[in-house]
Amino acid sequence: MKHDEVLRHFREAGALLEGHFILSSGLHSPIYLQCARVLMNARRAETLCRALAANIRDGLGDKIDMVVAPAMGGVIVGYELGRQLGLPSIFAERVEGAFALRRGFEVPQGARVIICEDIITTGLSSRECINCVEANGGKVVGVACLIDRSGGRADLGVPLFSLTRLDIPTYEPTAVPPELAKIPATKPGSRGLKA
Repeated sequence: MKHDEVLRHFREAGALLEGHFILSSGLHSPIYLQCARVLMNARRAETLCRALAANIRDGLGDKIDMVVAPAMGGVIVGYELGRQLGLPSIFAERVEGAFALRRGFEVPQGARVIICEDIITTGLSSRECINCVEANGGKVVGVACLIDRSGGRADLGVPLFSLTRLDIPTYEPTAVPPELAKIPATKPGSRGLKA
C-alpha cells in the first residue's frame, strides 16, 4: 500500500487532526493521528492490516508464532493483524504502570512474537511491551504499526514494519514553539489529560 493511500484512509475517517495535541508520550505536536477513527470501520481495518501483514511476511516470512499488542491502542490492530497472519493475538495491559499479561494470556516459552501498535512516535510503549514479552519467555522478532510517525528514529532493537512513515514534529513541554503554544492543547488519546 502506498503512502498516499494510507493517508487517504486516515483523512476519509477524519483521523488526521491538526491543532495542538499532547501525545501519550507527553510530547506536544501540531498533528494527531486518531487511529480509533480509522479502525472503527472494520473493512478499512481489514484493508490496512492485510497490507501490513504482507509487509511483515515479506520481511519475516513464517518466522512468527503470535502477535502481542500493547493496550489500548494496539488491541484492534493486533487482533486484525493476527487474523490476517493466521496467528493467535493477545494484548498486554498496564498494571501499576507496567505492561503485564492478564486474562489468562500466556506467551509460550521461546515463541516468536511480533509486537503490534497502531502508531509509533517514540517507541516507548513498544519497548515496554517487548520487555513484558521477553520477561514471559517470548522472543520478539519485530514490531509492526500502521504509521511510524517517528520518521524512522524510533529505536526498537528489532525490525519495524509500517504501512508508511511520517516525520511529524514533536516538542518537549518546555520547548513548544510560540505559534503552537497559542492554541489550547488537547489530549485525544486513551490516557486523556490528568487534572
